[in-house]
Parts: sequence; structure tokens; C-alpha cells
Amino acid sequence: MTRVDFYILDDQSLDASMRFACRLGLKAYLSGHPVHVHVEDAGAAAELDELMWDYPQHRFLPHEILADDGQPSSPIHIGFHPPHHTEGLLINLGAEVPAFFGRFDRVAEIVVADTREQGRTRYAHYRDRGYPLHHHELNNWEHAGG
Repeated sequence: MTRVDFYILDDQSLDASMRFACRLGLKAYLSGHPVHVHVEDAGAAAELDELMWDYPQHRFLPHEILADDGQPSSPIHIGFHPPHHTEGLLINLGAEVPAFFGRFDRVAEIVVADTREQGRTRYAHYRDRGYPLHHHELNNWEHAGG
């Protein structure tokens, strides 16, 4: 069954969600796990694509934006359509729980102050369906090492 981790950041803005997604993606990639980052739309995909070229600082994340019918050719992919990829880590940066989340081994939900209410709704969605939930409160996470 898919494991769902909620990362509650002490940050206020959605920018922190994207930066934290980069860090989670890097950690999963270095552990040999494929990563799909689900975003809301093409604009969010382009913004995250740009960030992954140099965040964390001086670290390029091997990634691509997935076409709606494309197969991934890199270990980290960004998309706003259901991916063909069905294992590893799904990082959800969308407003809703993606219908395809159960095809992944793990789901990471990132919550900042601006998305706290959405986070509660997503938490209830997973809880009501019996998924194992894990909760991580993170303060000062950007300064806790590379």
C-alpha cells in the first residue's frame, strides 16, 4: 500500500514547497528511486524546471517536463498529466490529490501556511481510505544541510 508522508514546513509561501520538492527529489534520486513531481499546470512545471537547474545550490537535478503522452527518460520528471511511470516517489504540488497516486510506492505532500487548509483536506482523503500516514514538522529545513 502507498505510504503517504506529510511535510509541514514553517514557511508561508508556495515557493518553499517547490524548493522542498527539489530537496526531496534529490534525496530520492541519490537513493536510486524514480521521482514524479505532480504540478498544477504548464506554468508551474516551467517554474519548477527552472529551479531544478541549480537548487539546492550548485546541484543540477536530472529532470524533464513530461509531455502528456511521453515516457520519462530521466530519473526525475515533472508533469501535470498522469504519468506512465508507476513506482517510486510521487511529490504532489497540485491542489488536489491526484487520482493516480496509488500507483506509486510513496507520496509526499508538502504543506506551507498558504496551503494548510488544502493539506487538511488531502490528509482526510488519504486517512479515510486507510493509507498509512506519516507527519513531519520541519523548521529551518533549508539551513539543515545541503
